[in-house]
Amino acid sequence: MEKNLQKIYAIINPVSGIGSKDKIPDMIASYGLERGIPVHIGYTEYAGHARKLALKAMDGGADCVIAVGGDGTVNEVARNLLNTDVVLGIIPKGSGNGLARDLNIPMDARSAVDVIFSGHTSVIDACRANERVFFCTCGVGFDATVSREFAKEKRRGSLTYAKDIVENYLNYRPEVYELNINNHIMREKAFLITCANASQYGNNAYIAPNADINDGKIDVTILSPFSTLDIGPLALQLFTKTIDKHSKIKTFRTREAQILRQKAGVMHIDGEPVMEPEEINVSVIRSAIRVLTPANISFAEDVQRRLNDVFRFFEDRLPGLAGRSR
Repeated sequence: MEKNLQKIYAIINPVSGIGSKDKIPDMIASYGLERGIPVHIGYTEYAGHARKLALKAMDGGADCVIAVGGDGTVNEVARNLLNTDVVLGIIPKGSGNGLARDLNIPMDARSAVDVIFSGHTSVIDACRANERVFFCTCGVGFDATVSREFAKEKRRGSLTYAKDIVENYLNYRPEVYELNINNHIMREKAFLITCANASQYGNNAYIAPNADINDGKIDVTILSPFSTLDIGPLALQLFTKTIDKHSKIKTFRTREAQILRQKAGVMHIDGEPVMEPEEINVSVIRSAIRVLTPANISFAEDVQRRLNDVFRFFEDRLPGLAGRSR
């Protein structure tokens, strides 16, 4: 489906991720000027500000709102666009960029802008956990604990996230949960439980390899407690889209699920920590939002994009080395 853009509002989170966003405003404005499309730029100043800016954009007649940031920023913007004619554009500049990666949106800012102005749209599902909307994943357990600690960090990026994983693993204790999935009640001691609309957390870490963002279903992944000997295989399978094959993993596909835990606590919504009660009810919002995405890409293009992701990983952290390697 193609979309002729008329008015664009870009919302930039200046503190998300680790890469510079200095060139992005002029880049978007230049593309708009060439095509005669008015472009307005807004910057977030505090948590929750992206939501207000998105509402302002819609009130001002924007037919496309671009989120420049990570999955948290995308979530804040996108949940205001549900079941409207306003399309979402994404320029991924976060730590994980799970939704962008699932939709094959390039990690390179200029290429992502190309995708937006090409006007090709896809309709995707969203999900709701209690009253909170998410697009990639929500979860309880270890990953929620890590998201809470990561949110406290002054430095962002995958290296900081990895540090928080290691530090929290040493002291984390799995909990017992009661789940109702497809009208089947089960009791599980779990390291984590993830409800996935998309296939990955971000950074190509596929917690639900078979999840389809257009199928009207949630993929529930339950990771049972494991030994230190399982860490290596689990990590490898997480990044090779085969974690569902591990003996400590159980997966279910459903339209809705209920999770009952022993006490209220932290849950993550698209990687952002929130506090929720003991009972969490998750459901699908079918065909909820239109997103500007690439047209079908070839296998060779997909491989090239993944190689570019690897290069940018080192470029962000070792700019001098990356510059010499060009």
